[in-house]
Amino acid sequence: MRLLKYFPAKTRYFAKRNPVAVRYIIDGFFITSAIAIATSSFNLFAKRLGANDYQLSLVLFLPQIFTMLVLIPGGLFMDSLRNKKRIVIVTLAAIMVGCLLCSLSPFAASYSVMFFLGSVTLFGVTLALYNVAWQSFFPGVVDSSTRNRVLTLRTRMLLFIGMIAPLLVGLILAQIETVKGKITAHQAFFWVVMLLLLLTALNFNRFRARRHDAPKRISLSEIKTTGKKLLHNKPFVLFTVTALFFHMTWHFDWTLYFIGQATYMNMNEFQLGLAPTGAAAIQLLTLKFWSRMNERRGVVLPFTFGILGLSLCPVLMIAAVSMPVSVGPHVFVVLHIIAHIPFCTVTLNLFQCLLQVVDDENRSFYMSVFASIICLSNAIMPVAGVALYHVLGADLNGFRYAMWIIFALRIVAAGLWLLRWRSFSRLPSK
Repeated sequence: MRLLKYFPAKTRYFAKRNPVAVRYIIDGFFITSAIAIATSSFNLFAKRLGANDYQLSLVLFLPQIFTMLVLIPGGLFMDSLRNKKRIVIVTLAAIMVGCLLCSLSPFAASYSVMFFLGSVTLFGVTLALYNVAWQSFFPGVVDSSTRNRVLTLRTRMLLFIGMIAPLLVGLILAQIETVKGKITAHQAFFWVVMLLLLLTALNFNRFRARRHDAPKRISLSEIKTTGKKLLHNKPFVLFTVTALFFHMTWHFDWTLYFIGQATYMNMNEFQLGLAPTGAAAIQLLTLKFWSRMNERRGVVLPFTFGILGLSLCPVLMIAAVSMPVSVGPHVFVVLHIIAHIPFCTVTLNLFQCLLQVVDDENRSFYMSVFASIICLSNAIMPVAGVALYHVLGADLNGFRYAMWIIFALRIVAAGLWLLRWRSFSRLPSK
């Protein structure tokens, strides 16, 4: 409760009357710290182990491909459980195993890159299962009347950690001069992540569901019936199509963005950490505004502003890489922060938009199908982005052309989402 003194008075009052909100803040602190530290190390660690451009794209590709194979069976299994809490804790333990293996990658000698890719795959698959289990458990703990407020509190903590963790990681790595020392630091980061995941599991074990879902018997006929219901759920289908296109445009430059920062702007570890830190800080400052807009206008419309903000990122990257190396990184950090003013709506609203269109009876199955489709994008698009970059020449001009294409696609994604909002502006809350 002591952390509440750093929040506004209304937030403190709400949290004191809703202890579960405080519990979710603590949960957000531990899991976000763990994920932020781990993911900020993946690309740098892989590069220091000797990964090339395509192997860097596999850091995203492999986990998503294997995740697609297990999410839908995993969602069906979760729907068969009366209480989702146990599976959440099991998946947290599996993520810890993935972190342990990541830390051991340098000992694989000439196979260190492949060993690391396998370890990251295990980490990514179990993290995806954890997210589905957590999202499925969440409505059983928090009712719809307080959902936006609780998620706002949790998102505030997520953004705060997202602001601090990359900066600390970058500062530590920037102080180390040798590659061997940096690799050792990455290994230490994974051990810290394991400790944070353990604390997450201990905290999550204290949650108590206000209601339990009726367990479902898994059978082929039941899967067929559920699948037909899903296909006839037009709001869910439309949401999935528009969200998929948005994610495709979002994922397209994930590896390219790192290439732009590391190759064309020669950003060091501190600068690489400064950009996400500033982006998280501006989102934290504007979160209250977007949360209030959610309560006034619903959660669908504000999400459009998040897509538009994301659309600016490729243009800003083009501007930054076109400047001298002595200036470009500083300009990039400033512009990157400005573009992320509305981006907290992605974290805050997408899950709430999904909850509007899922069938409560088969919630885990719906979420698994949606997550599997998004995983397809996350697997293919970063690799497609690198392939496009190489087709266009794999040089600075090719990089610029690829970014312009991504910018145009993101504008289309914003338009599609706006059309969806106009078509389904009266969706009932769940």
